[in-house]
Amino acid sequence: MITNMTTKLRIGSRESELAVAQTNLVIQAIRKQHPEIEIELLTWKTTGDKILNKTLDKIGGKGLFVKELDQALRDGKIDLAVHSLKDVPMEENPQLPLIAFPRRGDARDVLVLREQFTEEAKVSCIGTSSFRRRIQIAKLYPQAEIKSVRGNIRTRLQKLDGGEYDTLILAAAGLLRNGLGERICRYFDPSEVLPAAGQGILGVQARADFPRELLAGVNDADTEAAALAERGFVRYLNGGCSSPVAAYAEVKGNEIYLRGLYYKEEDGSYEIGHLTGDRKDAVGLGVRLAEQMQKKYRL
Repeated sequence: MITNMTTKLRIGSRESELAVAQTNLVIQAIRKQHPEIEIELLTWKTTGDKILNKTLDKIGGKGLFVKELDQALRDGKIDLAVHSLKDVPMEENPQLPLIAFPRRGDARDVLVLREQFTEEAKVSCIGTSSFRRRIQIAKLYPQAEIKSVRGNIRTRLQKLDGGEYDTLILAAAGLLRNGLGERICRYFDPSEVLPAAGQGILGVQARADFPRELLAGVNDADTEAAALAERGFVRYLNGGCSSPVAAYAEVKGNEIYLRGLYYKEEDGSYEIGHLTGDRKDAVGLGVRLAEQMQKKYRL
């Protein structure tokens, strides 16, 4: 068990370049608050990183990106794990809670063109592994073919520049945190493409006995409120990695403005709804919007 006299923390991460870069952001924040603490970074290749020839819904979902780190926490090999929040299953294990949410990065999706392309109008083949992105992008680029793509950011960019695709749809935060912001051709406003719940947010996970006060200076209250609202919406609708359910919350003062995407399986269409509520009831706001949309649009 970690105590207030902690002198060393072991922090776990996926071994990808992006995951390590994101974990280092958390490490820097902890060091700023607690320069006296020694921090060791440990990395794992997760099952989700190893199987790249199938879409996530065919191999077990987003939990495949966290289960090795979950086990490392249970076994006491690490004290904290850092995740992209959108990769964390919506149903939390109370023994391994999320205890901090550093300030959110850019939540938007972006368009990345093949290197020799200079005009977005040339786009005819788009790469994305996300059903959520697929159904929204299809409205913006109705003539384009949409193909699945897996792998880390640099692998996807290699496939793009190798001619397998004309463009990719990726998360802005991942590119920016990986020093690849110059590849972004277009940012999609959330009114055009609603992000995945938790996109741009990092979640810090620990065992239940970890002293949360140690990370009080790392946690961003607005980001936490947004995360709770978005995850509340998706969890109510039982959204997983294969579900196109999406949510994006903006926190202003004491209010949260939440938008959510509801997919109608009966006819393959979707609707975007919104609701404003008190930040103190972030989870409840997500649930209420999900209830309203389900009641309104369920055929």
